[in-house]
Amino acid sequence: MSDNPLLQLREKGQSVWLDNIDRRMLTSGELQRLVESGEVQGVTSNPTIFQKAISTCAEYDAPIREFAAAGADAYTIWENLSIADIRAAAGILEPVYEATEGRDGYVSIEVAPSLAHDVDGTITEATRLFTTIARPNVMIKVPATQEGVRATAELIGEGVNVNATLIFSPDNYEQIARAYIAGLERLAERGTPVDSVASVASIFVSRIDTAVDRELEARLSEATDVRTQNLLRRLLGQAAIANCKVAYQRFRQVFSDARFARLQRQGARVQRPLWASTSTKNPAYRDVVYVEELIGPDTVNTMPPGTLAAFRDHGRVRLTLEENVDYACRVLEELAALGIDMDHIYAELQADGVKAFADSLEALLGCIRERVKALSVPEGEKGA
Repeated sequence: MSDNPLLQLREKGQSVWLDNIDRRMLTSGELQRLVESGEVQGVTSNPTIFQKAISTCAEYDAPIREFAAAGADAYTIWENLSIADIRAAAGILEPVYEATEGRDGYVSIEVAPSLAHDVDGTITEATRLFTTIARPNVMIKVPATQEGVRATAELIGEGVNVNATLIFSPDNYEQIARAYIAGLERLAERGTPVDSVASVASIFVSRIDTAVDRELEARLSEATDVRTQNLLRRLLGQAAIANCKVAYQRFRQVFSDARFARLQRQGARVQRPLWASTSTKNPAYRDVVYVEELIGPDTVNTMPPGTLAAFRDHGRVRLTLEENVDYACRVLEELAALGIDMDHIYAELQADGVKAFADSLEALLGCIRERVKALSVPEGEKGA
């Protein structure tokens, strides 16, 4: 067994994807090295990641100047930059895609956040991006709103790889899993091979603890009896891991029933749960807790660079995802008994996530406009 914890995760059936992308990483060979070392088998992105990349990397200046001189507006510039990065990353990951027969080696790009509640718009935009990028190892990220659930079924049915994102609740996860199966059934009905499409379901982790802990701490500040205080303290930092363990049990149930078995005999892959937002927000918690406590087969953990480095340095690997499932269920029951409305928290976190990505995109477009001005190229005005 390797002494590198990141490689040990692969031995346990979990893939590691990097939750980051920028042009400097692509041109310097950094991503190439992570892939060739076996530490990273995929890449995820979102508008926040691209906003940070384009606002901090000088490598984007030359193409921004070129696109602006040709008359492109800020949105067109952003799309061209992001598609170029996604294609480059897909090229680097292609050997992984081929070696794993399409299980890994994917890079994800998100549809515009403004389409989160637009079924037809999401389908059109996701199909356009998938066709434009034209790489088999690209996934289009679709927020798992109710509209996104419907769009996911349609997109899978058209052979578009989907990374369903911003999932918080086990119920929402199951909706996405069943939408994936419905899409596969449409492929099968048309006689299209069901092994031609792939999907993951991105379940967000640390944000749940942030939200639930806020509620627990508010109650703790008001609690007067020792028993209640002890219960509240015990539940701090427990909700996110418990939530994921319950969702994983849903995964096991959905993909072991007869409906999926028929598709699996035709070559269909399971839609793997992907643990997202796995950096630790609370400094009181272990910095790799959202990796160590969610290790299990047929899963993906997408880590930002800091978490990847921390886990490589001191991560501990064992099969944890199905440990103490009864306790995980009890945690959620105890939270409900305290009057903490998890359904409300799930809905609020998803809505906040959509808004945060929309805000990041607006900030990104503003950054591009500023860069255009700084580069002395009037946006939208062709050069000589």
